[in-house]
Amino acid sequence: MILRQENKNDHKDVFSVIEKAFKDAEFADNTEQFLVERLRKSVAFIPELSMVAEIDGKIVGHILLTKLIIKNKSTEFDSLALAPVSVLPEFQGIGIGGKLILESHKKAKELGYKSIVLLGHENYYPRFGYERADKYGIELPFEVPKENCMVIELVENGLNGVNGMVEYPKEFNE
Repeated sequence: MILRQENKNDHKDVFSVIEKAFKDAEFADNTEQFLVERLRKSVAFIPELSMVAEIDGKIVGHILLTKLIIKNKSTEFDSLALAPVSVLPEFQGIGIGGKLILESHKKAKELGYKSIVLLGHENYYPRFGYERADKYGIELPFEVPKENCMVIELVENGLNGVNGMVEYPKEFNE
């Protein structure tokens, strides 16, 4: 398996991977592939953090991290949003999503980012180091169970003094 940065030639295959990955997902609205297309055109997009997993020349997985801010009354903090991570159904359960997550963490850290925020499954993401966001005083701007709102520090003390409301790029709301 090869993990690499997505390129323009991958967009059609990535769209299909995301669409198939979320087709039967319990909490998905089946528009994740359109969100990725919007985010690629946004100021929040970081090309190095749109990554694919490829097996025998076929794209089987994708992950996207985009810029967001955490804002309180006095300060704004830069962070990243993990949304989405996708693996073709026939390739799920063998660690591809996990490898994409870990590789995206490594790349984000290399680029100087200190944390990642996500909304996701409470039994999946903690195995990669994610913790409840409310532990840090970080809130998401919509009503969801607190156990599904998570963050990770990419560097030691990466969330020291960070608290407030997450502000997603406007493309998340379109």
